[in-house]
Amino acid sequence: MNFLSAIVTFDNLHEVRRLCHWGPVIALSVIAVCSSMAMLDSILWYWPLDSTGGSVNFIMLINWTVLILYNYFNAMFVGPGYIPSGWKPENQQETQYLQFCRVCQSYKAPRSHHCRKCNRCVMKMDHHCPWINNCCGHQNHAYFTSFLLLAPLGCSHAAIIFIMTMYTELYERISFGWSTVKIDMTAVRQFRPLVPFSVPAFAATLFALGLALGTTIAVGMLFVIQMKVILRNKTSIEAWIEEKAKDRIQYYQTGEEFIFPYDIGSRWENFKQVFTWSGTPEGDGIKWPTKPPCHQHTLTIEQLKQKADKRVRSQVHYRVVEDYNGACCPLSKGFHTFFRSPCTEEPRIPLSKGETILATRGTKWWMYGDKVLSEEQAEGGERIRGWFPRRCVEKCHYDATSSEITCEDKKVN
Repeated sequence: MNFLSAIVTFDNLHEVRRLCHWGPVIALSVIAVCSSMAMLDSILWYWPLDSTGGSVNFIMLINWTVLILYNYFNAMFVGPGYIPSGWKPENQQETQYLQFCRVCQSYKAPRSHHCRKCNRCVMKMDHHCPWINNCCGHQNHAYFTSFLLLAPLGCSHAAIIFIMTMYTELYERISFGWSTVKIDMTAVRQFRPLVPFSVPAFAATLFALGLALGTTIAVGMLFVIQMKVILRNKTSIEAWIEEKAKDRIQYYQTGEEFIFPYDIGSRWENFKQVFTWSGTPEGDGIKWPTKPPCHQHTLTIEQLKQKADKRVRSQVHYRVVEDYNGACCPLSKGFHTFFRSPCTEEPRIPLSKGETILATRGTKWWMYGDKVLSEEQAEGGERIRGWFPRRCVEKCHYDATSSEITCEDKKVN
């Protein structure tokens, strides 16, 4: 099994540290609470092991737990696959169609993107998932999606156990007033509970039911989203690139048509690009099957066009007028800035008066951009970008006659 071999031959022991993060801690805690409470409720109060149905039910609960954990840990430790450091295409002429990653000092292969959290260029990157504290990409996409399917199924089974446990144990104590609802309680009354169904047991079951229902809804929605892009042989990032391509063409009225190159037509064929019997996805993560008239660099060329367009349409210089220490929710920057902090794991960057920021996007109270660095820092591949409070900067104007940047007298509030 890939997971077992990954544990035994652990190439990088630091991968274990992925567990020391709020995402895996919460995810594994939810799995532990739901699975353990479902087993306890079944054995102690609802469906004892001395019956055939109870034994089958207990085996199914264990099966859900094992499958969920197997796919979860595979998604985390197998990883998405990374572009080798210093990689470049065999044909040097192809470099003109590729972006160069200054951090990894290598070219970005088609469908790959640099992850700031992993600090690597990821093969066929879909997104960085905090719940597995790793990226979802080429090698672990199937494991991650299987986890998104199995978790709601297992939690649905557990939720049924919780509901029936509370109903059967409270049936004799509380009058529900359901005159039209008749449930045969004969089988339940044939055994005596090992321990009384006390108030703490009821509270624990009710809490586990809330977790199970919440997980079923939230993770189930994520599974639907993932399947939509998988059946079109896309990633979440590529779906966004396609939308921006349409916007770019409409904005400039170029008349060109962008065709997504990796949707090879049949949904079944697209499905098989991710899910295989061996567990290893199709391809090497560098070259991909495309449909005519597209080629390997159709998407990368579009990305280069969008990057150039972004420089023209989006980037604005701002001068820092107020120091900022990089806090996530800085109370000293105002009430709205504190409570409207972006809900993202993207970094905040500390600011000092006099620095220049190249902003690319923002909200009413926060902005996102790159610090303008010295030539030595830029040549060394250093890049500092992230969120900062809008009140800390003022907009600058570029004077074409003097080739200088001048700033407004007022701050942007």
